[in-house]
Amino acid sequence: MEATGTDEVDKLKTKFISAWNNMKYSWVLKTKTYFSRNSPVLLLGKCYHFKYEDENKMLPARSGVTIEDHVIAGSVEEFRKDFISRIWLTYREEFPQLEGSALTTDCGWGCTLRTGQMLLAQGLVLHFLGRAWTWPDALNIENSDSESWTSHTVKKFTASFEASLSGERELKTSTISLKETIGKYSDDHEMRNEMYHRKIISWFGDSPLALFGLHKLIEYGKKSGKKAGDWYGPAVVAHILRKAVEEARHPDLQGLTIYVAQDCTVYNSDVIDKQSASMTSENADDKAVIILVPVRLGGERTNTDYLEFVKGILSLEYCVGIIGGKPKQSYYFAGFQDDSLIYMDPHYCQSFVDVSTKDFPLETFHCPSPKKMSFRKMDPSCTIGFYCRNIQDFERASEEISKMLTFSSKERYPLFTFVNGHSRDYDFTSTTNNEEDLFSEDEKKRLKRFSTEEFVLL
Repeated sequence: MEATGTDEVDKLKTKFISAWNNMKYSWVLKTKTYFSRNSPVLLLGKCYHFKYEDENKMLPARSGVTIEDHVIAGSVEEFRKDFISRIWLTYREEFPQLEGSALTTDCGWGCTLRTGQMLLAQGLVLHFLGRAWTWPDALNIENSDSESWTSHTVKKFTASFEASLSGERELKTSTISLKETIGKYSDDHEMRNEMYHRKIISWFGDSPLALFGLHKLIEYGKKSGKKAGDWYGPAVVAHILRKAVEEARHPDLQGLTIYVAQDCTVYNSDVIDKQSASMTSENADDKAVIILVPVRLGGERTNTDYLEFVKGILSLEYCVGIIGGKPKQSYYFAGFQDDSLIYMDPHYCQSFVDVSTKDFPLETFHCPSPKKMSFRKMDPSCTIGFYCRNIQDFERASEEISKMLTFSSKERYPLFTFVNGHSRDYDFTSTTNNEEDLFSEDEKKRLKRFSTEEFVLL
């Protein structure tokens, strides 16, 4: 009986902590974001101009976008739909316990893993759906501003205690059924897109079986000395994402690979080798590649001279975003207006969603409102991502980015470089594929160096 009482106290303690986390990490969506009509908005390579047609025409109250000086019509809705369609991964609570710990939430420490997930998710969206894809239901999402934050938190708090009284829920571990059709989509193309949309999100579910879920990423992080509850910097997350994609055995993912730049250098032949790895006499197709480049945009503070380069990168349609943030917080940067970066914030605690169930709710995986931050506040440590569908795309992208790097570097060294040849040609240790040790000794040293240089735990 005493043990039962202790268990109940532990459960109630967990619920109090969850409620506190929700209150602490739910304020991030409260403030409105202001956009100017005088400047274009760039979102992952797409440009939007907010031109007003009727000063008396009001934007929908739930839009989450407020325009300075004038009410703007034009392509505001197109921008909103495009932004909301990006996949949003945030703090979650009450998911299955992380192996080797008692943690059932990543609140307070998992934000960089979440921004890394968002970058990879955008790469997968480009791979399977293309940059022109938008979620048909995007504009139906209710903005978080439409409900008072106090009542929202109280509801979550009350729900937590109701859940504790009704007992533990049974967690399903079966994979999501992708053969189910969705009746509201009129044609095969829309149906296929929606199935891939759901499939991509399911790969990021918070369960041990999800290919790119928190559980898997932490498992790979252990190989570099990380554990659940630790701080993960942008460079470490880049290597963890690479390992996660390499180890994914799903047939849909065999045409995709990830390359992580070594010491701010992309070795062209190494990338092409990765893309050609599956080419045989029967299979002449080269792989798509996501290129991740960990960089520093200055010393202790971000050098504003790099602003134009960052804006140039986010103007490319094959850019999949930037894992970055400001000191103590990681954000997923996806666009800009003037000298402000547009981002999605993972610091919002949401309840666990079992993505193994058919027709699981999608709303919490899409952000209802964009946020902006001055480039000057950005932490210098970040990881930039690009997607190239084939070798030809990579060659074109490397040439275009190299020109951009040369133009932006002026008197300084460029942030990173593309060089011909393999890393071994420059006396670097090549990456190993030992199944028993996922990270080579060279990688482990590099990861330890990155982990000591990057910004601190929130």
